[in-house]
Amino acid sequence: MYTNAITSCLWFDGQAKEAATFYSTVFKSSKITSENPMVVTFELNGTKFMGLNGGPMFKINPSISFFVTCGTLEEVNKIWDKLIDGGKALMAIDTYPWSERYGWLQDKFGVTWQISIANDGEIEQKIKPSMLFTSNQFGKAEAAISFYTSIFGDSTTDLLVLYPDGGDHAGKVMYSEFQLSQHPLIAMDGPGVHEYTFNEGVSLMISCETQAEIDHYWYKLTEGGAESMCGWLKDKFGVSWQVVPSIIGKLMSDPEKGGRAMQAVMKMRKLDIATLLNA
Repeated sequence: MYTNAITSCLWFDGQAKEAATFYSTVFKSSKITSENPMVVTFELNGTKFMGLNGGPMFKINPSISFFVTCGTLEEVNKIWDKLIDGGKALMAIDTYPWSERYGWLQDKFGVTWQISIANDGEIEQKIKPSMLFTSNQFGKAEAAISFYTSIFGDSTTDLLVLYPDGGDHAGKVMYSEFQLSQHPLIAMDGPGVHEYTFNEGVSLMISCETQAEIDHYWYKLTEGGAESMCGWLKDKFGVSWQVVPSIIGKLMSDPEKGGRAMQAVMKMRKLDIATLLNA
């Protein structure tokens, strides 16, 4: 199996640069790494993100949020106070059975964040994508973890907490932590009524060095799912992925080839490196 970089992609309607700049003031060790009118890439304390100005077609929702673990209560409160400005609380910042200090919010750009004090003594701030399996995907979190870890190299299931026997949600995933190619993620089943499920508002982008890697992820992840255009796909759980060559940024920024490469991408489903290089 291959081991590849995974980046969280946020879909914006023209606000990618504004959002990236804002987040860089919230999280330590953050920076914007590249930008053009369509795409802004940035890092928040070492976690890679991409902001895509895709237009009004898709809206970010809480099905994939970002779980921020902090080493101190002061850090939790500081991040919460910055992110809540112009946004709204989904779960108030408070003490809960699972955390001394926890809150869930939606910021002014629609991105949702779960902010928590670390329970295990860790002091390093960490940001992890967190998948919530709701509606017709409820109860599928454990199967999804097994599916994903079978596709990516250097993958592990680090924690799996199920709802106890005897309850309404027995056997469903209360909380889990897993890694895909050493990238940490969280997955939970979300019981109850939710007005959202996975969509293109938040996707996961896989950067591939070779065509063999692109083919591997494309064919595995589309099993039971659906192909889309421009390297996008939906897996059988409804999660959106982008499978792209690592040279895509360099190609798109090439003054001579960029326009032709973009036209080639627009015509493809699964991206083909040779076609892009020869565009």
